[in-house]
Amino acid sequence: MDGKAPPWGHAPLSRLKKDTRYELTTQEGRQVLMAQADGSASLYGTSFRPARGSGGWLRWSWKTDALVPDADNADPRREDAPLRVVVAFDGDAAKLPLGERARRKMAETMTGRPPPYAALIYIWGSREAPGTVIPSAHTSQIKMIVVQSGTEGLGRWHDVRRNLREDYRRAFSSAAGPVVAVAVMTDTDNTGKQAAGMYSGFGFDCAAR
Repeated sequence: MDGKAPPWGHAPLSRLKKDTRYELTTQEGRQVLMAQADGSASLYGTSFRPARGSGGWLRWSWKTDALVPDADNADPRREDAPLRVVVAFDGDAAKLPLGERARRKMAETMTGRPPPYAALIYIWGSREAPGTVIPSAHTSQIKMIVVQSGTEGLGRWHDVRRNLREDYRRAFSSAAGPVVAVAVMTDTDNTGKQAAGMYSGFGFDCAAR
């Protein structure tokens, strides 16, 4: 994040999973977070107190040189991606159905921290059309949105800017709560393959340009 955003750091996804390796570096004058996954999955991000009106537009840049072989984010057995940006939202978890609350409790036991109320995950997919919303097979409170897909554009930087509130309403058919965390995740824990991704230039915008 630019400006006075909270510091970023590594966050394991589960005690049962191998961690993705993240490293901060500089390339061509820009600060870059490099991710290397090898049968692994973990997050690198920042959390903060919800602010009134937060969750407008999020921008970032990302780059990958290759897709994850055999990955398919519509199949939970092959749900991997070289690039993911995760945006977590606040909400009243007590109003969730009983099954969802039980899944939240199980997730907290596995990770050692409570999961967010809801999350959007922006991905570079292997085969899904850009704009596709993919529901998580694990919980109704996570939806994936395909930003880019396939081999077109591999090997170069892409600037992304998303309207979080519009994306949330389209994915969940309800209004978004405040944003409470932003993270990246390059993962290959399901396919067992290798993948690399680069991220840079995160920042919030309040209004459309």
